[in-house]
Amino acid sequence: MTPPASPRAMLWDVGNVIVRWNPRTLYAKIFKEPADLDRFLSHVGTMDWHSETDRGLSFGENIALRAAEFPEHAEHLAAWWARWDEMFSGAIAETESLIEDLAAAGVAQYALTNMSSEAWPGVQAMSPAFRHLRDPVVSAVERTIKPERRIYEIALERTGLSPVDLLFVDDSAANIEAARAMGFHVHHFVDPAALRPVIQAHGLL
Repeated sequence: MTPPASPRAMLWDVGNVIVRWNPRTLYAKIFKEPADLDRFLSHVGTMDWHSETDRGLSFGENIALRAAEFPEHAEHLAAWWARWDEMFSGAIAETESLIEDLAAAGVAQYALTNMSSEAWPGVQAMSPAFRHLRDPVVSAVERTIKPERRIYEIALERTGLSPVDLLFVDDSAANIEAARAMGFHVHHFVDPAALRPVIQAHGLL
């Protein structure tokens, strides 16, 4: 159920909400055969494996551990960090515009992201909109990831707000449901064009 009170601040996810990120963008350049690409991403360079960097393991450590399991893919795995920037395909213009408009309206905005602390500085450089996001909660720094309850609690401690004060936007249904269960206002980000009407409906613009 939607919390009864109106939110007064935004809590933003980053990947695929503010900037587009997909390992396939890089590995489609590396694997010429679609079947080889799919096999690598589903069995070797998996999201479960990558999530350990979100928990705080360095890219170097995580890649070395995986390469020991899949030595035939050592070079491909090394590209995960060596060519990390090639997984991105730019900022999402609709989100950037909203962040700027919310900032102009004086709405407080925060970030809650599953991300490596090594990667975070480079990601922030991808859009000027990041300058408006206060007190970012980065999972690798906190050693807990969405959708675990603790990372949402850290975000509340950091912002000094209650769940009903925040509209949380994330592209992961699991992350959204975890936040909803804690009483956050939530929006599952799927269509960039659908976001502005949602924010307006919540009275933030």
